[in-house]
Amino acid sequence: LGRMKPVIVVHGGAGRIFKEREEGCRAGVVRAALRGYGVLKQGGSAVDAVEEAVRSMEDDPHFNAGCGSVLNEKGEVEMDAIIMDGKNLDSGAVSAVKCIANPIKLARLVMEKTKHMLLTDHGAHLFAQAMGIPEIPGEKLITERSWERWKKNLEPDSNPEEFQKDLGTVGAVAIDSEGNVACATSTGGLSNKMIGRVGDTACIGSGGYADNHSGATSTTGHGESIMKVVLARLILYHMEQGMSPELAADTALDYMKTRVGGLGGVIVVNKAGEWAARFSTKQMSWATVQDDNLHYGIYAGEKHIKSVDEALASEREGF
Repeated sequence: LGRMKPVIVVHGGAGRIFKEREEGCRAGVVRAALRGYGVLKQGGSAVDAVEEAVRSMEDDPHFNAGCGSVLNEKGEVEMDAIIMDGKNLDSGAVSAVKCIANPIKLARLVMEKTKHMLLTDHGAHLFAQAMGIPEIPGEKLITERSWERWKKNLEPDSNPEEFQKDLGTVGAVAIDSEGNVACATSTGGLSNKMIGRVGDTACIGSGGYADNHSGATSTTGHGESIMKVVLARLILYHMEQGMSPELAADTALDYMKTRVGGLGGVIVVNKAGEWAARFSTKQMSWATVQDDNLHYGIYAGEKHIKSVDEALASEREGF
């Protein structure tokens, strides 16, 4: 069997990225893509690579996942995450988890150590304890920015919808040298959401889907809209009908917009290693590494290309 050239694609969320945060978002997705690619280059699996890339963004306060997550109506962080292995369609997810740094690691453990696919809230908490995942105080995950936004959204004349545009779910898709695909997605959800709200991220087929027979995708955007059209699975369906990753992504995003008025963004890789990063929002931070070349951007039509060596060098100098 000809060995596949590994590919990783990551996103840092679709929506509106405020000017002062652009650089941090670009640097964050680039770092995540380089880390995930490092795993693939060393012969690691697609599942390992997407977990590593997402963990890197959960630890980065620029994104609405892990540290930097937005707060629910009560001022707490509740996070959702999913991971999926395209080889056998195994998946693990968690929803409404609190007080852990990396929900994606917990999702991976749900996939590998239980017979289940999705654990929520208290049960997910007990499972994390059983697995020896360190608990951290909830405040550790709260940034100044999330706190400010939460307070603003509480004001009587505020419009949380306005702020929702600056989201930042994170995700990754990859294909490894064996031709296996995987996806991972993680988020803090919607700002000032109801307690116990679960969005698309933890839902298989909505927040992500991976199947070696077609490819893998991770989504971001308005969760309820994504769930209505089962966006991730819809994209793979279009690829199964013969569409390219780019056309499949655009067709599905367009359907979501016309049918339910929802905006979002997606990253896709197909089983041949072709990839796409597409969005119907104003912006989406994304990065990909393929053939030792790094591509990245935030605005529609924007695409920077660097060699991986050059990118790693500037990474060491602090971007």
